[in-house]
Amino acid sequence: MKLSRRKVLSGIGGGSLAGVVTALAAAAGDRALADEPPRATRAPRTGAYDPVHTLNGWTLPARVEGGVKVFHLVAEEIEHEFAPGCRAKCWGYNGTTPGPTIEAVEGDRVRIYVTNRLPEHTSVHWHGILLPSGMDGVGGLTQRHIQPGETYVYEFTLRQHGTHMYHPHADEMVQMAVGMMGMFIIHPKNREADPVDRDYCLLLHNWALHPGTYRPDPSILQDFDLWTMNSKVFPAIEPLVARSGERVRIRMGNLSMWNHPMHLHGVVFQVTGGDGGRWPRALWRPEVTEIVAVGQTRDIEFDAVAGDWAFHCHMSHHTMNAMAHDLPNNLGVDQSGVEDELRTMLPGYRAMGQSGMAEHGEHLQMGLKGPANTLPMMSGQGPFGPLEMGGMFTVVKVRDALPANPSDVGWYEHPKGTQASRVSTDPDFGSPVRRPTPP
Repeated sequence: MKLSRRKVLSGIGGGSLAGVVTALAAAAGDRALADEPPRATRAPRTGAYDPVHTLNGWTLPARVEGGVKVFHLVAEEIEHEFAPGCRAKCWGYNGTTPGPTIEAVEGDRVRIYVTNRLPEHTSVHWHGILLPSGMDGVGGLTQRHIQPGETYVYEFTLRQHGTHMYHPHADEMVQMAVGMMGMFIIHPKNREADPVDRDYCLLLHNWALHPGTYRPDPSILQDFDLWTMNSKVFPAIEPLVARSGERVRIRMGNLSMWNHPMHLHGVVFQVTGGDGGRWPRALWRPEVTEIVAVGQTRDIEFDAVAGDWAFHCHMSHHTMNAMAHDLPNNLGVDQSGVEDELRTMLPGYRAMGQSGMAEHGEHLQMGLKGPANTLPMMSGQGPFGPLEMGGMFTVVKVRDALPANPSDVGWYEHPKGTQASRVSTDPDFGSPVRRPTPP
């Protein structure tokens, strides 16, 4: 019989369970997802904190000098892959977008060098972090701009804990539009009374990468065509992996131009914190969808349940890749004649929309190609066919047991009797009740 996490805790006493032993990746500090004993039998936690796992990303190493944690960010142009077949010249930090996650502990003194290798000036704002005004990173207001080739230093003591971000406050419409941003996680000085087993973080963003182009367009205000988690689109976004019964936290930051109602299937999660740290338990609230507003961070936590569970923004066009916003979807219109005529001018043209946009998935299976450097709107294959998703979509994969290397745990095998199945191919099957026609 499987016991819920809450029953396990009540049975052994919360004070006797300090947590799990984690492994630190040598360069990144990402949390290892190695095979572990069940939660109730693990050894006490060690070290100052358990590092977060940044989906598709990494954590910036620090060195200690005179009791100060020293980090070094480099703002520079990079070549970034959103998914296989789609690359662009972007701007980021230390070779990636988003930049590396910075992790430290409440009470730490941190020193952060910022070197500017961009063709224009920049600055770094530590979003939501309490610090002296002169360290706030607003170019022209609290400091001079960091000119190309210059290195500035920021130094302050962390007086809070929580999920935070960093980004430029200089020409930010351009610099953020092309990828300059990152996460800043401050762990509490004292161990959390109810620790999590898996701690993930991701940054929500949007991009305008027009078909056939190789640089994001910073002038777009609404009609974006790539919606990303940590600058990746589905199916290139890593899954979130956990063992049944484990406590999982997902930290989300939003530096896009839209609010995102993030929806997780399979559980009722609790919203437990954000910029202001982990909230007192009395403020936790149950949800299945949580809006992460522009410039906001939110933490959600849940007890993992076995299965493959979708995790995505619930704005439908945010779970698609490059869309032609100005082209009509001619639902119900026979376009066969028009299609033939257009092919004389546009070889390879394929009409879509008469029976819905699912035809797009059929086109992909037929091998039809789109414009250069543009991703299909709906992509990714599941165990039962096209997933018809893109953009801000990934999967939470929960298993009763994890392999030693769970980077790909495969698809979930549904126990007998727990999966929807076909019972008929007759469109007149059964006797469904319909509303009577009014007299």
